[in-house]
Amino acid sequence: MKLGVHLVNFDYAGGPATIGPTLARVGAAAEAGGIANLSLMDHYFQLEGFAAATDPMLEGYTTLGYLAGVTSSVQLQLLVTGVTYRYPGLLAKIVTTLDVLSGGRAALGLGAAWYEREHHALGVPYPPTRERLELLEETLEVVTQMWSDDNGPYAGRWFRLAETINSPQPLHRPPIMIGGSGEKRLLRLVARYGDASNMFAGPQIGPDALARKYDILAAHCAREGTDPDRIAKTVLWIAPVTPDAAGGAAFVEQMRAYAAIGVAQVHVMPFTGDPVAFVDGLGAHVVDGLEGLG
Repeated sequence: MKLGVHLVNFDYAGGPATIGPTLARVGAAAEAGGIANLSLMDHYFQLEGFAAATDPMLEGYTTLGYLAGVTSSVQLQLLVTGVTYRYPGLLAKIVTTLDVLSGGRAALGLGAAWYEREHHALGVPYPPTRERLELLEETLEVVTQMWSDDNGPYAGRWFRLAETINSPQPLHRPPIMIGGSGEKRLLRLVARYGDASNMFAGPQIGPDALARKYDILAAHCAREGTDPDRIAKTVLWIAPVTPDAAGGAAFVEQMRAYAAIGVAQVHVMPFTGDPVAFVDGLGAHVVDGLEGLG
């Protein structure tokens, strides 16, 4: 099992001037420690419940571009991109640019978006759930076409593109991760378009619950004519992880049951203001143990 670090807190000692240098050190620690993936949220405001909406939050793709310049091997993505925030042709261009400039390390995480307050606050339309799912499917279609030899038009219900020129193309077609666990539509989109599925996991969302979702995904794959084994199973662990020797061993043991149902990567979050120490601890006490799970 591989390990990803999902960066969610940017309220660092010293204020905004320390954010850039801290993230550079996070990147260095991640690569030294064998972390496979670095990700951020795609939000304008900090999440309520986790912190105050007015706490620091960075724009995701700008931050990934910075991380691309200070790292050399770790995969980079948003976990996950909100479908409402960028037109799909522009999104394909953004992720392509990240991939080219990072040497082929971009992944596209994509979801239906949900944080209504930040949409209204910054004037971004927030359609109903059904429409957002339709936007998600059309975005997947546009991105897939942009990353192909087809430069022609695209005509959907919500998006119309006169041309889908995308030059340069990505160095390696970025894998498409779809976030969420909706059983009727979202998992069908995973089966049809996805290279990876990301769901929440934690003390209240155990392996039995996820195994049921994976059975539903497999049924969608059968209907779509997709090999379910080609879809990587990944989870975002929503509980704190203590990355010392004891905490790391306990976390690896928790992950054993998830590995047994096919989870290939787990993303964990540094909730504290010292992400460098958190990542250092993961490299020392978690990475090797997870890799031993298969």
